Amino acid sequence: MKTICVTYHTDATQAMQNAIDTCFLAGGGVVEIPAGDHHIRSIRLRSNVTLHLLEDAHLIASRDPEDYMAFLGDTLEPIPEEYKTDAVWTPMQVRKNYDHMLPAARWSNAVIRALDAENIAIIGETGAYIDGRDTYDEIGEELYRGPHAISMFFCKNVRLEGYRVQNSANWAHAIFQSQDITARNLTVRAGHDGIHLTSCDHVTITDCDFQTGDDCVAGVDNIDVTVKNCKLNTACSGFRFGGRNVHISECEFYGPGRYLFRGSLSVEEKRLGVISPSGGHRNNMLSAFLYYADFSRPIRGNAGNIVIENCTFRNVDRFLEYNFSGSNYWQRNKPLEDVTFRGIRAEGIKMPLVLYGDPKVKASLLVEDTTIAFAPDIPCALFHLCHFERVTLRRVEVKNVQSPVLIKRWSEGEIIAEDFTYPDYTGKFEELTTEPFTCEWI
Repeated sequence: MKTICVTYHTDATQAMQNAIDTCFLAGGGVVEIPAGDHHIRSIRLRSNVTLHLLEDAHLIASRDPEDYMAFLGDTLEPIPEEYKTDAVWTPMQVRKNYDHMLPAARWSNAVIRALDAENIAIIGETGAYIDGRDTYDEIGEELYRGPHAISMFFCKNVRLEGYRVQNSANWAHAIFQSQDITARNLTVRAGHDGIHLTSCDHVTITDCDFQTGDDCVAGVDNIDVTVKNCKLNTACSGFRFGGRNVHISECEFYGPGRYLFRGSLSVEEKRLGVISPSGGHRNNMLSAFLYYADFSRPIRGNAGNIVIENCTFRNVDRFLEYNFSGSNYWQRNKPLEDVTFRGIRAEGIKMPLVLYGDPKVKASLLVEDTTIAFAPDIPCALFHLCHFERVTLRRVEVKNVQSPVLIKRWSEGEIIAEDFTYPDYTGKFEELTTEPFTCEWI
């Protein structure tokens, strides 16, 4: 196994790529990046190669979106033609397909990318980071987002550990159709999604600290995912996620988001790469868990066995949002079968928990050993329910209740309440209010 320490004069891109290619051709190895600021365009990580960012090594991304297209001419591992496309992002309302998300599409560009690779790693020591510099791309997603920090397609046995990603022009980690992924002790600051997984299997995310301008952990059609002991702070949702066998535990969700959603900036601010400020417009955490099932990829089955336990939610607008009514573009593919919240301590909640399922696949919700405290002077119901099989509330305490209606529902379904208390409410209380089944969802 080779170990190569990169040296160069000005632009580090070619030196890093040469070192990666040399290790790859030798059967594997480690590419060490020493301390200092290393300006790069885009590099491709290959099978059996570890990119090791030594203490205080900084990868500084180019702010020219055209600098990320050179990989199309890769001669060592040529890009398959079926991965290529000229398609660019279009708004959801007029989109005809998702070709813009193919592996070699402009949208999939990244500072570090991997394609059809196995046994790969990006490891960072203390003070190591990747700075995406909020690269502006006028034909990118939402007409301003540039490349991801890290993009991976069809990879196996991936290890990500120890480094920080800051100011990523799109997602910090965009990982598609990959297996056996371990992400540990990662830090994300500002930018967009912290880690976004699509059709990935066997994923473990632990001890990470995400303060993002978009969703902390996102993705669709993922199987066997474990997230533990992470800190999640965002201007969007802590989790916008879908899949099967998802276990989230011992995580801290808290708002408001330190970094605002960059869509709130002016066009000129985006063009100039103005750093996301703290505070300001649109920095509230929207949901602790928002179900995600769009049509960007075929989904292999209904989502379910999602368990969120022993977590804290602080100053989050909504505890849960599952809205399969059709009004949400991100929740129109396969439905959710069940979700469990156990051992949750939530405070500062401002909106109802939403469980609006599919008429043919009715959802079930279990909430147990949980305390939910609403923010002061918020007169809303605890639950909005429709097309549900069963809601079980076991050893649940609700504080700061301001509404006489605890549960509003638009359809039949079983509700089981065992040791369900609301000690702060002193007025006349209507435990259930059932609206006519023909009510429109609002």
